[in-house]
Amino acid sequence: MKEIMGPQGVRGFVLDIVYSVLGSALVALGVAVFTVPNDIAPGGVSGLATALAYLTPISVGVWALMLNVPLLLAAWRLLGPRPLVMTLLATVLLSFFIDFFGAVLPGYSNNALLAAVAGGVLTGLGVGILFLRGISTGGTDLAALLLKKPFPNVPNGIMLLAVDATVVAIAVLVFRDIEVALNSSITIYISSKVIDALAQGVDYAKVIYIITDRGDEVSRVINERMDRGTTVIAARGGYTGRDKQMIITVTRRNVLVQTLRLIKQTDPAAFTFVTDSTEVHGEGFKIED
Repeated sequence: MKEIMGPQGVRGFVLDIVYSVLGSALVALGVAVFTVPNDIAPGGVSGLATALAYLTPISVGVWALMLNVPLLLAAWRLLGPRPLVMTLLATVLLSFFIDFFGAVLPGYSNNALLAAVAGGVLTGLGVGILFLRGISTGGTDLAALLLKKPFPNVPNGIMLLAVDATVVAIAVLVFRDIEVALNSSITIYISSKVIDALAQGVDYAKVIYIITDRGDEVSRVINERMDRGTTVIAARGGYTGRDKQMIITVTRRNVLVQTLRLIKQTDPAAFTFVTDSTEVHGEGFKIED
């Protein structure tokens, strides 16, 4: 039970549930009211469920649940108890809210471009709220996580983009309309920008400094789970006089919360602080001209 509650105990667990409900509701609102009525596939499982619902009598919410459950079962060893429970909760809530809002709220279909923008904003807000608590939305995240095993050298961002692009391509074939790809791309782009802005503001990257007694373990987890490089420096505690290790890593702002949570789970006693970086040059980051 403690593993499910996490290091923050009952209060943190309750906050996780509240954020799961709010985040899932916002994503479902964007999907049910704006993207589905306009045949927009917003990437990931929601986009694939939209296309499949067009071909079958099964609703978008039910399809989303049916597609997510196998991914959860396949990834449960990688997630751990608490992330698995929270992701499962968010998945069920999202599927429920999509069908609920679709039944009680009128869909907007007057302007596909405005629908793409509004859908992107709402889904971005919802996913961003979930990310604030380190909760996965399932779908694309889990698919990318599973694909890392056969393709370990492909960066996470490229993997996520490939999954979303595949879903959009399927939607274009199903709806037989190239505008599906254009509007879906707008929704995905706006959603990603809203997630970034909500999660960590407007700074380009975050530099994380970790002072720990378990440097090798923390460094390995960051390398393997977050696909980020690290620098390990020998250090010494000024107060305790004990030998320690300082780990430096640079990460994108939209995965900062997940990275910090992973560090906390690996070494609860680690001393961690974060600084902003407006320019990052090197492998894994875009170099500005």
